[in-house]
This record gives sequence, structure tokens and C-alpha cells, in this order.
Amino acid sequence: MDISLTQIYLFFIFLIVVVSLSPACNLNQSHLNQTHPTLDVVKPVPVEKTTFNIQTIAKPVSPERPSMLASKSEPTQPLQQEAVSLEVKIAQMLMVGFRGTLISDQGVLNIVRDIKKYHLGGVILFDYDMVLKSPRRNIRSPKQLKSLVQWLKAASPNRPLFVAIDEEGGNIHRLKKKFGFQLSNRSAQYLGQKGPTLTYEHAFQIAETLAELGINFNLAPVVDLNLNPNNPVIGKLGRSFSAKPEIVTQHALQFIEAHHENGILCAIKHFPGHGSSTDDSHLGFVDVTRTWNADELVPYQNIINAGKADAIMTAHVFNGERDKKYPATLSREIITNTLRGELNYKGVIISDDMQMKAISKRYHFKKAIQTALQAGVDIIVIGNNLEYDRHILRKTITFIKDLIEKGKLDEARINASFMKIQALKKRLAPVDHYQAVVAENEIGSSSCRLPQNHRLIIKTLPSGSQIQLANIKPYYKKGGICLKSGWYAIYVTHQDYWARQYWVEIKESDVSVEITLKAK
Repeated sequence: MDISLTQIYLFFIFLIVVVSLSPACNLNQSHLNQTHPTLDVVKPVPVEKTTFNIQTIAKPVSPERPSMLASKSEPTQPLQQEAVSLEVKIAQMLMVGFRGTLISDQGVLNIVRDIKKYHLGGVILFDYDMVLKSPRRNIRSPKQLKSLVQWLKAASPNRPLFVAIDEEGGNIHRLKKKFGFQLSNRSAQYLGQKGPTLTYEHAFQIAETLAELGINFNLAPVVDLNLNPNNPVIGKLGRSFSAKPEIVTQHALQFIEAHHENGILCAIKHFPGHGSSTDDSHLGFVDVTRTWNADELVPYQNIINAGKADAIMTAHVFNGERDKKYPATLSREIITNTLRGELNYKGVIISDDMQMKAISKRYHFKKAIQTALQAGVDIIVIGNNLEYDRHILRKTITFIKDLIEKGKLDEARINASFMKIQALKKRLAPVDHYQAVVAENEIGSSSCRLPQNHRLIIKTLPSGSQIQLANIKPYYKKGGICLKSGWYAIYVTHQDYWARQYWVEIKESDVSVEITLKAK
């Protein structure tokens, strides 16, 4: 049969069209549609060869200093794609205190394990242990605190961890000179008399220090009005900028702006106002029914309207004009109807410490937690410092989960808070981390006892570097360690080299990684 050149030409054109439409030619598009890990880390490849081969120095993948907070209007990627269990949602609603300063301390090992196991939403740092009456709680020096915070964050690579502190300045500050910090430490009352510019400069110094340490949540500023100068917990301590709501607003906005420029979230406090009180809610019942006035809501409304209210902390004050039964933290009338309704606040509501005597002297812990959640609190703070319970996180999660299962608390209430918390966390700067370079090396058959575990071997230059893994015990074992699947933080130190933190994922096979430190 005769075939013309034209027919041959048309036939080849047909083949080209068919091939171009086939799935094999859509690799680029499928690559663009892949879901990447939340953190920019390199996934290890399975080991295949027979010798170690150092390939390159691990590369930094984020700046030394956190970037500015993402604005509320900026589009952001979801924090996780997988379904989230009820237990995890509950844990994300808790912020818990702990003991320990060093990563080898038992209290730190305990909280790191809890962060990993339960996906705890946040921790709060203190400089003094109230139960032990000891100045050794979480803070000893800038270097120690930075290492501790880095270790805590490493335990939660897939969901940002709130690391919170009360660093108002003045009498309420944790980063003291005796620990080696060089903050100017001016009180809000002093700043309120000098003008907003000085407040900004003061707050910027605080926020810059927090950013350097890795702390991402300052439970400040106080926006209470100084209506009672003899108030033992506000006025006498110089914690209020002014008795005038417009002055408080100006200074608070400058304080918040300085923090946002350093990537730090703020919680304004103490809603609906603690400035008129005559008693201290740390010590017992506080009634502001006859002293409170509506001007105390003005700074909150102004800051909400300005879009600068990251979170609002409730006060444990009783106001019979607003709620005849419960103090503010436990009051649906004050939290849901006033703050959410009248002030139209859509963000995160965080409680003051639930172990303070204004709550703990009048309500059983479980009753207080249940009522606060029903009232509309999103984050429950348990300082674990006025009282101490090593197992408080597990107990609280179990109790809240039981409330839902028994129909005493609506799961929709948990879901709403969880979504608000995740939206706030998406604004945080990424964890400072480095990519662990994976060598494609055969490390032999795994000797791990459990079949679901895989061996991780780490080789460092210089040799003799100290290797530590978050969520495991402090020290890496020579010859490798057997781990379950998941992300792990490797912290490598040497006295003559810069310490670095790296990430590695254990997935379906044994893995070896090689890390080179930079000389000082």
C-alpha cells in the first residue's frame, strides 16, 4: 500500500498530541499540587549504600530573627491537613506551667514529653517557684532560657507552641538583671506620664529580647484604668498607664505595635477591668460591683476596632451588675454577651491563671474549668505555680473529654476555640531550624526490637560533638537510636563551634544523617 509523505507527517503529529496529553507529561503540575510539611525541612531518603559519606553543611532555612507577624488579612496555609482528634483540640486550648531550667531537668523532660504526646497548645514561663519558694523555676540566664525555649518548640514541630511570659515591665517582669538581662524596666505608670514614643521604645526593647529568646507570646500590656491608686495589684504596682481610657489606648497600641514588629503576640488584660478593685485576685475573692464603670471597656473597644487585639485575658473579678453569680472568667454574660457581643470581639480569649485564689478558694478545679469553657474562654491558663501537679495536663484533658462524652459540654464549643487558636498561631514566625542533610548510606539491618521503629544514626563534624534529641532522653546513644515514625529535632553542640538545631523525619526505613557545625 502506497503511503504519501503527507500521511506520514500527519501520523507523527497525531503521536505527539497523544503523548502530550498523557499523565506522564503532567509531572510538573502534580508536583505543584503536592502538600508540603508545615515546616521547611528536608525529608530523609532511605539509606542504600555501605559507607558514610559527608555531603554538605546543613543550611539555614529561616532568618536568625523572626519575621513580623502575618497580618490577619494575609492568606496563610492550613497548619495541618489531617483530621484532628478531640484530645488534641482540647490540649491546644491549654497553657501550662512547668518546673525546670535545663533540658536534662526532670520537669523539662516531663513537659517535653507531654507536648509531644498530647500536643499541648502552650507553656508559660516563671522566674520564681511559689510552692518551693525558690528563685529557680524556668529562668537562669539568657543563654539557658534560649536553649530551653528552643527545646520546647522542638517538641511541637507540626503545630506552633505558644511560649508565654508576663513581661510588662516595672514590677511585673521575669527577665531580671540578676539573670543577666539588660532591660530598662520602666513601669506602665511611669511611661504613661512620658508619652507614647517612650512606651514604644521600651516595648521594642522587651519584644526584641523576647524574639531573641524565641518567646512568642507576651501576656501584656495591662489596659486596666488606674481608678484606684491604692489598688494592691494594679495601682500600687504601677501597672496601669493612666486613669484615662484614651491615654491607656495610645500607650497600649504602641506597646503592641513594637511587639508585632518583632513577631511577638500580645494579650491585653484584665477584662472587663481590674483597675478599680480594692483587693488582689491572686489572694481571694474580688468584688468590683460598686467601683467598676463602663469607661473600663473603652481601651478594649479601641484596640479591637484598631485590629490589634491578638488575645484578651479575663480577670477573676466579680461584678454583680454584669453577672450576679460568677466572676468574669466564669461568666457567659461577661465573656460571650459583653466581649463577643457588645464589643464584637472575634479573637482568642485567654483566662488568667485558674489556680489563683479568687477561683480556687470558691470553686473546685473541675467546676471552674467547666464553667470557664461554657462561658466562652478559648485558652485555659494553669500556671502550675501557686499549686503544683505534675499530671495536671493529663488530668485536665481527661476531665474535659469526659464532660463532652457525658453531654455536659458541647463539642462545638471546643471546635470554635480550636479554630480561633489555630488562626492566631498561623500568624507566628516559623521555628528557627536547619535542614539535616541525609546521607544515602546503608547502615545495616535494623536491630530495633519493635517492628514499627527505625534506627537513626547521626554523624557529626567535629567528632565528639554533643548530640541531643527532643522528646527522647537528653543524650543520643552512640551507634544510633530506635525511634517511631515522626519529626525529630536534633540539637548539636560543641564548645568551639556554633550550636545548631536540625530537623529529621523518620518514616519507613532506617536513616543516617550527617551534620557539620561552623567554627566560632
